[in-house]
Amino acid sequence: MVADLAYFRDAMLYLHDTGELSDGEMIDLMGLVNTIITHITNGNKNEERLVNVMGGTIIETESEKWMRRGQAKMIVELGQEDGLDDASVIERLQGKMRVSFEIAVEYLAEYGKQVV
Repeated sequence: MVADLAYFRDAMLYLHDTGELSDGEMIDLMGLVNTIITHITNGNKNEERLVNVMGGTIIETESEKWMRRGQAKMIVELGQEDGLDDASVIERLQGKMRVSFEIAVEYLAEYGKQVV
């Protein structure tokens, strides 16, 4: 089982490196595999070892994703309504949500006002 998981992990890493899997898809797949491992092993001694093979990714539930997206959207919209420039909105995202600069920039691009 460990060898199969290592093969699966390596295949996912390869697909990610070649651009066939996005960061989000990679994280989702690793999270799903870890969930399956947890259910199969049901807390036995192999669980930690098998989860570690897959990178020990923490799973984010769908509701947590939606809440995070809603929070990001609100921060961006309110910042822009208050007349903040992009750099200030990015700083606010980083401070309030504790995300990296890159993630904050992605949120701004996704939720910022689009010029029509």
